[in-house]
Amino acid sequence: MDLEVRYAKSGDIHIAYTCIGEGERDALLVLPWGSNFEVLLEYPAVARGFETIASMGRLIIYDRRGGGLSDRLCGPAGLDESMDDILAVLDDAGSEKAALVAIHEGGALGMTLAATHPDRVSALILYGSFASTTWHEDYPWGQRPEERDLQIEFVVQTWGQKDGVAALVNPQSAEGDDRFLSWWAKWQRHSVSRDAVRSFYDIGADTDVRPVLGAIQVPTLILHRTNSPAVPVENAHYLHEHIPGSKLVELEGEDFMPFLGDSQALVDEVEEFLTGSRTPRDDERVLATLLFADIVGSTSAAVSMGDHRWKELLDEVDGLVTRQVEWHGGRLVKQLGDGYLAMFDRPAQAVRAAARICRETRAHNVEFRCGLHTGEIELRGEDIGGIAVHIAARVVEAAGPQEILVSGALPPLVAGSGITFEDRGTHELKGVDGTWTLHAVTP
Repeated sequence: MDLEVRYAKSGDIHIAYTCIGEGERDALLVLPWGSNFEVLLEYPAVARGFETIASMGRLIIYDRRGGGLSDRLCGPAGLDESMDDILAVLDDAGSEKAALVAIHEGGALGMTLAATHPDRVSALILYGSFASTTWHEDYPWGQRPEERDLQIEFVVQTWGQKDGVAALVNPQSAEGDDRFLSWWAKWQRHSVSRDAVRSFYDIGADTDVRPVLGAIQVPTLILHRTNSPAVPVENAHYLHEHIPGSKLVELEGEDFMPFLGDSQALVDEVEEFLTGSRTPRDDERVLATLLFADIVGSTSAAVSMGDHRWKELLDEVDGLVTRQVEWHGGRLVKQLGDGYLAMFDRPAQAVRAAARICRETRAHNVEFRCGLHTGEIELRGEDIGGIAVHIAARVVEAAGPQEILVSGALPPLVAGSGITFEDRGTHELKGVDGTWTLHAVTP
């Protein structure tokens, strides 16, 4: 996603922000302190989620002072200075009034601004938020000091590493997904440095917005993952009970980061809250071209190279495959051991991506085989399903090293593209009824 980075002046501090989309309705994203919106939007699932929100109007995203693309030497700010920063961004962007979409620790800032400047806030959406981070008798799900100290030490020591908090707070997306963990670690490194993490945590520990909840009069939507390990859902219940007229929606899943897991449910709730209606979702089943790409002989290669070199090589290959899929307009759905599943809207681009993957990985002394099929799939959040997925998986099993096989459904769709095929006859595909004609892409 191409972003135009702008800077608003808040006192002597430069606050970086960007705008996505256009329209009469403005929304401002209030991220937690440890963020960098430029790197945040590098992850396809997150970018698509925010682009969907932007389709409802204009989405303004900024980095908090002390982190990301904003001035850093000033260090973190309390609520008063942070509210000044938001108002400076809104003024610079020409926004008189905006809906606040506040995430995690950003929720405290969003709630305070909504209570003190209702003339600048049209609505408030809280995701994974809380009123206090510390334990109180009437807030027993907050952290006690000793628990917080242990958490800080863990976060500081693992900040910017793949074995940090990512897998703990996003257990579903992190499981077996090295690409996700690498992106998360990069996001942390580009957000704040390790020496600044503790100071940001200290400010968070002193934040307690319970006294302002009753003063919030703007329409408020509270979204929370029911089984979130990062922020217990009791925090959302407390907010709902104390913010007048608020609406609480619990979302299924464990992942803390918005737009991971079942992102459609979240988008539907936000859309209905901001616009008054939901876009009919007839796209749970769509036509797509699926690409399965497998490394040939991965076990023997790993044994001959050794674990360390094999892991380095896989990291290189992961990046190469991801770049080619995205360059050709596709989406990498998931990594499956030593294989990859991607989906494309345009069949010809899927074939070209497969060819580039085979050719470029060969330079790394890795051989791939690819299988493609075009058919109707079921969208399941960020995952996909349906018989078409099984067919594509069986097609790749019939391919040899450096070979690209496609089902008979695909050649007619790329007529005139310059891509040619060799007929490989009919095959029975395990678990799929009937016989299937397969074709090999000619070099």
